[in-house]
Amino acid sequence: MEMLGHFNYWVSIILMMTGFYAVIASTNMVKKLIGLGMFQTAVFLLYISIGKVRGGTAPILIDGVAAGDVSFSNPLTHVLILTAIVVSIATTALGLAIVVRIREAYGCIEEDETIAMDMADERAEDAMPPTIADAKRRLGWLPRSQAASRAPLPAQLPDRKPAASRPLAPRKGPTGRRKSAPRKGKGRP
Repeated sequence: MEMLGHFNYWVSIILMMTGFYAVIASTNMVKKLIGLGMFQTAVFLLYISIGKVRGGTAPILIDGVAAGDVSFSNPLTHVLILTAIVVSIATTALGLAIVVRIREAYGCIEEDETIAMDMADERAEDAMPPTIADAKRRLGWLPRSQAASRAPLPAQLPDRKPAASRPLAPRKGPTGRRKSAPRKGKGRP
């Protein structure tokens, strides 16, 4: 009889474990979000059932009734759950927006398929030809410490002199006139 007296706790636990299983076992991202919603709802039910006292009323004092004669339900859990429901809705909306974006990018919402596509992209990037910066570095046009860019290498590199031996273009100011280099002099390095 004692077990049946806590029926609301058992319902919460069963809902919680069902939602947890859906999050862990499913590869479909929408089903994962549904499982997450079930889990959150089970937590809400658990907290609301904890706050309810059998025979208790709302904690509103009426003139002429002593506080010792009446038992009250705790309103704090209900208020906290109202906040949690708002957070739950926002989490679900954000999750659905991310799933829509993943569907646009990958063409599916199955987790294992998207991971397989990412792995294939990484293997393809490893097999890519060297970048322009790598080719310039090998020819001595760039210092070895400069990071490589990810721009693809064109079919042929133009014949150019190394950067150190090329003359610098004249610098021009906003008026279009050539600016002179700063002079060394008094108070200047």
